[in-house]
Amino acid sequence: MAAGASGVIGPGTTAVVTGGSSGIGAATATELARRGAGVVVVGRDGRALGDVAVPLGGRVCVADLAEPEAADRVAGEAGDVDLLVCNAGVGWAGRFAEMPPEDIDRLVRVNLLSVLHLVRAVLPGMLRRGHGHVVLVSSIAGCMGVAEEAAYSASKAGLHVLAGSLRHEVAGRGVGVTVVFPGVVDTAFFDRRGAPYPRRRPRPVPAERVARALVAGVERRRAEVFVPGWLRLPARLRGLAPGPVDALQRHFG
Repeated sequence: MAAGASGVIGPGTTAVVTGGSSGIGAATATELARRGAGVVVVGRDGRALGDVAVPLGGRVCVADLAEPEAADRVAGEAGDVDLLVCNAGVGWAGRFAEMPPEDIDRLVRVNLLSVLHLVRAVLPGMLRRGHGHVVLVSSIAGCMGVAEEAAYSASKAGLHVLAGSLRHEVAGRGVGVTVVFPGVVDTAFFDRRGAPYPRRRPRPVPAERVARALVAGVERRRAEVFVPGWLRLPARLRGLAPGPVDALQRHFG
């Protein structure tokens, strides 16, 4: 099989990308298809998915990942999965004390529970074949914590810890695990959560930049990918000195 350095990207390989109808998901599907992978794009909007998948020669899987049975259906339709990119996510901005309970439930179902179920659905096949890679798209908010994004930050932090735990479990069994920490990305995410990005800096980066870094991370079997790369520094500093870093965040926003 001719594939990338990771062995999971190339002709004859199957890559599943959730949240594939736009933004990071669509850009990642495009980047993978350029390398010859067969892509399966997953999302709720069949027409938007088709706009992404058809030019790439890929497949569409319409699914609402908030539904309990969605993970097994996605895995069943995809077949043997070489690369799973868990990118689907929803946001909510505002004070946590004012967040409606139903919004908490949906956010956690999409951002965290659906990932747990989808990874659980495809991982046994990867381990059985001794071949595969899982990518979890987290956020810098999952490392730092962000004011008025408490539930979102918590759900993305869960992906960070999940990646580390999975990495221990699959070590030496041919399966890689990468977690991606994007900063602010120029997508429709902020419009969908109902609150625009309010700051001049840091400037949003293109979704294509995240996709290229994600794919490179898989090819090089990296454990973590920060986009842009300088975000690794504040994330590491917070682990060393959480009090001072929290104070700086409150001061600078």
